[in-house]
Amino acid sequence: MSRDHAIRVASPTEQTNPNTRDIDLLPTLDVLQLFNSEDRTVPEAVGRVLPELAEAVDLAVAALRSGGRVHYVGAGTSGRLAVLDAAELIPTFNAPPDWFIAHQAGGPEAYQQAVENAEDDENAGAREIRAQGSDKDFVFGLAASGRTPYVISALTAAKEIGASTALLTSNPDPGEVPADVVIAADTGPEPISGSTRMKAGTAQKLVLTSFSTAVMIKLGRVYSNFMVSMLATNAKLRGRTINILQESTGESEQACADALTAAGDDLKTALVHLLSGADVERSAAALAVADGHVRDALRSLEA
Repeated sequence: MSRDHAIRVASPTEQTNPNTRDIDLLPTLDVLQLFNSEDRTVPEAVGRVLPELAEAVDLAVAALRSGGRVHYVGAGTSGRLAVLDAAELIPTFNAPPDWFIAHQAGGPEAYQQAVENAEDDENAGAREIRAQGSDKDFVFGLAASGRTPYVISALTAAKEIGASTALLTSNPDPGEVPADVVIAADTGPEPISGSTRMKAGTAQKLVLTSFSTAVMIKLGRVYSNFMVSMLATNAKLRGRTINILQESTGESEQACADALTAAGDDLKTALVHLLSGADVERSAAALAVADGHVRDALRSLEA
């Protein structure tokens, strides 16, 4: 695409915000208070799209249970937030590294700085999904305007290969998009016109964190409100796992430490062992049959 080619994007994120027209004339504290006032509208915008977000969670869970993967696709801020979310699932939930794949327009170089014209490449997103995707996958596109060519081409390719799809946008009217679910968190005009790293980016962060955490819950990687799939690979994490065992079971620190050692530092196995009274071997076997769900494993042992 030539350097002088221009595209006008019809999206609320590109409009002028009447609340901040004279922001460049204000004292520092007033500037920050205006930002804070605008930021307070973001959770409400996210709250209005929770039904659509729930649909996306269920599609992702179905994909992972069938042996597929979740692909995040984004450009600029959207892509960087997707990369961050995917990376954090591995240490937080011991998620397999190939469960969530983040595709950033411009590749790894774009993690730290903008790559010219990367988001306007109408073929790059499609190429990546065709090369790495399958009909078992779920492809989640992120585009504040809802029209980023890199993202839309990826979603189009995903539909062509039979994958399920969703689009997260801050445009309430993105037009016809190749997505099974459209999550349109209408955050309105940005405090600085067109700077979608602000409210639109905050909405994307909230949605992604809720989305991926809900997926992990549905896949049995949370018991009560504890992260129970992590492995105690260092002293800090071992201390955390012992705390979780104590809070979950009411047992002494020593009893929890002994159970964790007997379970080979596997928190779930130690937890089921302590809660059910079954030995470590039976606890591990029950978890395997229950596909890692602690409550299902406990029910099977009680039966």
